Amino acid sequence: MGDPKGFLTWQRQDPSTRDPSVRTSDFREFYQRWSAEQAHQQAGRCMDCGVPFCQQGCPLGNQIPDWNDLVHEDRWQAAYRRLRSTNNFPEFTGRLCPAPCEAACTLAINDDAVSIEQIEKAIAERAFEEGWVAAEPPAERTGQRIAIVGSGPAGLAAAEQLNHAGHEVVVFEAAPRLGGLLRYGIPDFKLEKQTIDRRTSLLEQAGITFRTSTPVGEDPSWSTLQRTFDAVLVATGAARPRDLDLPGRELPGIHFAMDFLTQQNEVVGGERETPEIDVAGKHVVILGGGDTGSDCLGTSLRQGAASVTQVELFPAPPEHRLDGNPWPQWPLVFRTSSSQEEGGERAFAVMTKRFVGEGRVQALDAVHVEVVDGPQGVVLEEVPDSAHTVPCDVVLLALGFTGPVTDALVAQTGVELDGRGNLATDARFETSVPGLYAAGDARRGASLIVWAISEGREAARCIDRTLRESESVLPTRGVDRAFGGR
Repeated sequence: MGDPKGFLTWQRQDPSTRDPSVRTSDFREFYQRWSAEQAHQQAGRCMDCGVPFCQQGCPLGNQIPDWNDLVHEDRWQAAYRRLRSTNNFPEFTGRLCPAPCEAACTLAINDDAVSIEQIEKAIAERAFEEGWVAAEPPAERTGQRIAIVGSGPAGLAAAEQLNHAGHEVVVFEAAPRLGGLLRYGIPDFKLEKQTIDRRTSLLEQAGITFRTSTPVGEDPSWSTLQRTFDAVLVATGAARPRDLDLPGRELPGIHFAMDFLTQQNEVVGGERETPEIDVAGKHVVILGGGDTGSDCLGTSLRQGAASVTQVELFPAPPEHRLDGNPWPQWPLVFRTSSSQEEGGERAFAVMTKRFVGEGRVQALDAVHVEVVDGPQGVVLEEVPDSAHTVPCDVVLLALGFTGPVTDALVAQTGVELDGRGNLATDARFETSVPGLYAAGDARRGASLIVWAISEGREAARCIDRTLRESESVLPTRGVDRAFGGR
């Protein structure tokens, strides 16, 4: 390690953010850049543990102590090579990952974890600024063609890996631009879209073909892809939103969160002039307390909502870990997102009973609930005499996702789904249809960006091994080899 007493010398310091009263007037990213000295100090807090639990906590198996030590020694280019050896897109995860690695950091037992995510972002941005990031076409081609459907993190990661292995890769994207949920679901204040564009431009220069505005299942059909490619990978994400079947659901003014976020992202990206769902001057209620709900909150504030209330079904988590939630498990504790710092209200332990209104939604009827022990585990029970009404003009449903949209895929290929509606695969990421593979949220359900990249990489290795009929030239999780340390 760079400094054996670094974690005693320096306290955790996250990058400063733009003032909430200022940043809510635009959609630019809100984090400020660290200085080189700040990055040096924060990387020096890493203890280079004998058993690095941070690597175990990372779905990619990132070699975190190694690149922390390299940053502390001011060896930034070597740090980037080490980081890229296991992570195709550190500029994405450095902005969007909830950092399970930090939850597993040994310091987190009784102190603040190392600022792993922000160090990762600092390395990636330094690499782009210094010109260390370049297109990496393969030395030779195998003559085999692979179709990847979906250009989110799983699809892009698989595409890059398979292209490195020498296969011809064609990525199909239904939307006009690349990125999937990264582009259309994540607000620009968390991920400005030029970050996606600079990476996909390099992938294209490396030899990957992208076909946008091409909804597979319509033209071309899934069966056409099966006939014309040696393998097909489904990386379409989990785009089917969870609905709420309650009286009054049909009232105008009730929208799925992703429709709201997508429209605003299209406005910011110049794809449309104004959003159909505009909450300026309106009272907004967001049902759902997760990341999507938080993104809706930040977007509503930037659109100029009169008020925003984020409603969560369960009680507020504790401020600190409970005994049943020990390190290195993910800490189930109270958190405040960047959007929640900017304004709005949060209501916990509230269950919606019905939507009410004349001509459009005007309020929701709700009750408070409490967690009690039942014969088959904990259940939610309504608190007596707690019925109340929450006035609103707009309701945004941010209740998560129930799986991928598979109607055309199932009809045209007969592929089997699992019990949750996801694509069922074997250990090699292959579905019940030979030559048809799945990765990311389409296979595992809605999850983290870091899991999507991990799944894309692993699916690529399995596809490469099958097509070669021998050992894959691509690495296993967390291994640094092949193609410049990939």
